[in-house]
Amino acid sequence: MRMQPVIEIKGLAKTYDDGFQALKSVDLEISKGEIFALLGPNGAGKTTLISIVCGIVNASAGSVAVAGYDIKTDYRKTRAMIGLVPQELTTEAFESVWDTITFSRGLFGKPKDPAYLEQLLKDLSLFDKKDSKIMTLSGGMKRRVLIAKALSHEPEVLFLDEPTAGVDVELRKDMWNVVSRLRDNGVTIILTTHYIEEAEMMADRIGVIRRGEIILVEDKKALMHKLGEKQLKIHLHNKLDAVPSKLASRNLSLSDDGMTLGYTYDTTSERTGITSLLSELNDADIRFRDIETTQRSLEDIFVGLVHEEREQ
Repeated sequence: MRMQPVIEIKGLAKTYDDGFQALKSVDLEISKGEIFALLGPNGAGKTTLISIVCGIVNASAGSVAVAGYDIKTDYRKTRAMIGLVPQELTTEAFESVWDTITFSRGLFGKPKDPAYLEQLLKDLSLFDKKDSKIMTLSGGMKRRVLIAKALSHEPEVLFLDEPTAGVDVELRKDMWNVVSRLRDNGVTIILTTHYIEEAEMMADRIGVIRRGEIILVEDKKALMHKLGEKQLKIHLHNKLDAVPSKLASRNLSLSDDGMTLGYTYDTTSERTGITSLLSELNDADIRFRDIETTQRSLEDIFVGLVHEEREQ
């Protein structure tokens, strides 16, 4: 059973001055303590959605509530509940790591807690750099500082906007260790990512956004059940112009060149239907030269969804 939503988004839309519609009536609820992964191609609206919830960009329509508080009428309260790790490496270059995160914590009115900040830096493998000026750090280290800044005021909700894009494997590993600990402590985490395997590994639920619209929100387990689907590819001897009507109930797909039929089946069911399908093809006088099976990945599902949406 899902818990009470910590974030409630209703009818959220954003149209910029040049007429570009970045978001189109988005509805989304995110439960306390879950990890929600938002997937989508560049320009889909991921960063705009996050920016509105975090109070950086104003919505054109709709509402957002964090823990029941409206982000407009209770701006200070909701903003203090949120931590944001942006895509861009924006940090005070001349400040030290320690001064930066201490200042960030103070901005939100939190009392000093050196022990918490020290542990945070250790968790992010940053403690030995605490006195270094940020301008002297590598890109990966600057990314760690952004994460530390976002967590400095102990937020209840953490947004990670492409957090591991272009960073080393070691940082990615540290990041997900921190994320796991935060989730264990009840922090809600929303991340956008191009690394679908990360969503597959970490998320409780996955949403897909395309052209400013949410086209799928599903429990990760339900999506992974779809990974139980395999596709049978039947390579034909002769080109087909269309799937014969007598095979319509099979939901077969035909390749663009008319030389391959695709049939998706569930490997977890007792009957795959392959034997009867091959018999029906024979009855329809459709000859094939080869068959092969492929397993769908989460990436295949994502690409397929985006492709279907593009064709509509």
